[in-house]
Amino acid sequence: MSTDRIIIFDTTLRDGEQSPGCSMHLEEKLRMAEVLDRMGVDVIEAGFPIASQGDFESVNEVAKRVRNATVAGLCRAKTADIEASAEALKPAKRKRIHTFISTSPLHMQFKLQMPPEAVLEAVAQSVTTARKFTDDVEWSAEDATRTEDDFLCACVETAIKAGATTINLPDTVGYAVPEEYAEMFAMVLNRVPNADKAIFSVHCHNDMGLAVANSLAGISAGARQAECTINGIGERAGNAAMEEIVMAMRTRPDMLPFETGIDTSMITSASRTLSSITGFAVQPNKAIVGANAFAHESGIHQDGMLKNEKTYEIMTPASVGLHKSEIVLGKHSGRHAFKNKLEEMGYTLGDNAFQDAFKRFKDLADRKKTVFDEDIVALLGDDGALYEKIKFVSLTVHAGSDGQSADITLEVDGEEKQARADGNGPVDAIFNAIREIYPHPDADLPLYQVHAVTGGTDAQAEVTVKLEEKGRTAMGQSADVDTMVASARAYIYALNKLLRKREKTASEVGP
Repeated sequence: MSTDRIIIFDTTLRDGEQSPGCSMHLEEKLRMAEVLDRMGVDVIEAGFPIASQGDFESVNEVAKRVRNATVAGLCRAKTADIEASAEALKPAKRKRIHTFISTSPLHMQFKLQMPPEAVLEAVAQSVTTARKFTDDVEWSAEDATRTEDDFLCACVETAIKAGATTINLPDTVGYAVPEEYAEMFAMVLNRVPNADKAIFSVHCHNDMGLAVANSLAGISAGARQAECTINGIGERAGNAAMEEIVMAMRTRPDMLPFETGIDTSMITSASRTLSSITGFAVQPNKAIVGANAFAHESGIHQDGMLKNEKTYEIMTPASVGLHKSEIVLGKHSGRHAFKNKLEEMGYTLGDNAFQDAFKRFKDLADRKKTVFDEDIVALLGDDGALYEKIKFVSLTVHAGSDGQSADITLEVDGEEKQARADGNGPVDAIFNAIREIYPHPDADLPLYQVHAVTGGTDAQAEVTVKLEEKGRTAMGQSADVDTMVASARAYIYALNKLLRKREKTASEVGP
C-alpha cells in the first residue's frame, strides 16, 4: 500500500473556541497558536475576522507570529467578510481564505432564505472574490451531509471552476455515519469533472460520537485534509479530536496508510496547554490524552503489562509525549534538573517565566512529599502573574458546623488590605472577602471547578474560576495543596484578567 500525506487543518482557535465556555483572549490564542505551529499543524484556522474587532486582531496577530503553518480566516460568502479576512491575514507568510455557504434544502430555506440558484451564484462570486487576495482558497458546503447529491456536485464543480483549491464537505451537525460519509466523498470525486484540481477535506462534528470515525472514513474515500481540534473541543458535542485522528493513522498503518507532519510527542503537552487555557479538564477516560489512557488497575492487565507492555498498550506513552516517572524532582532539586524535566515534558520557557515557575515548584516541593509530572503541568498553567493589580498575600479560613468565614490579605496597587467575610461555605466566604476589598458588583461567577491533579491526600487541587461582566469573560486557574488557597488565587487571577479587559475596553472607547 502507498502512503499518502494528510494535511492537518486545526480549527481549535476558531471552531473550538465557539464551544460554550472556551472563549480565549488574545494572549491565550497566541500561546495556543505557537504550540500548534511547533507541533507541525499544516493549517491553523485563527478565527472569524468579521465577527468582532477582537477576532480580527487575533487573526492578525496569529498571522504575524506563526512561522511555518498556513494561517486561515473564515468568512461567509459575503464580500465584506472576505475583505476582512484578507486584511487580517496580510502579515501571514502563508495565508488561506476559507469561505462557506449552506447547501442543504433545510438551511437554504430557513437559514439563508435563498433559492438554490442564488446559492450557486454566491459560491462562484465568493470564491472569485477570495482569489483576488490569495491563491489558497478553501470553500465549504455547510451541512453537506444533508445536501442533495446533484446540487452538492454542482456547487463543488462551480467552486473549483471559480478557483477553490480545497473543497470541504463537512458533517456540520454530526448527522452522518461512516459508511455514508465515505460514500458522499466517493460520489463527488467520481461525478465532478474537475475534482482532481482540488484537495478534498473532512470536517466532522461529534453529536453522535462518530466525528473521528467519520473523518477517517472520508480520508479513506479520498479526502486528503482533516479538520479537527485539540481535545475535540467545539460547538455542541465538539469536533473530531486531532490527537485521535493522528494516532489512529500512526497506530494502524495497515488499515490507514496515511501520514501527517504532526510531532506526536507534543500531543500531551498541547492537550494540557489547551485545558489550562480554557479551564475544561479532559475526562479521565478520553482517548490518547485522558489520565487513564495509559493506566492499568486490573490485576490481569498489570500482570500482562509487567511481562510485555504490548499486551495492553497499542501505543507507547512516549509516542504522545507522556512521561510516567513519579518521584523525579523534590525539594533538593536545582534549576538545572528542573529545566531538564521541563524540556523532557515538551516545555520551553523564557528566563522570567522559568524563574517564576522554579520558585513555585520549590514552594510546592517544600509542602508535598511527591512531585508528579501532573503537578508541574498544573504549576505551568498558574499564569496569573501576567497582570497583578491585585496580589494574594495570605488567607485564614474558619470552617465547621457553627459557620464559615475567611480572613484574607491582598495587595492592591502595592497597598495591603484586609477583610473578613462570612459565607455559605468556606469558598463563598473567601470570594465574599475578596469582593469586600475590591468591589465588582457587576461580575458573575458562572464557573467554579475543582479537581485533584494527582492521587493521595497531599494532592494538589487545581481550581478554575470564570468571571463574566458586561460581555467580558475572564478565566483564572491555580493549583495548590490547599484547596482554599488555590480557590483564592484562581479567583484573583480571573479578576486581574477581567480588570485588564476593562482597561483595554476603556482605552479603545476613549473618554
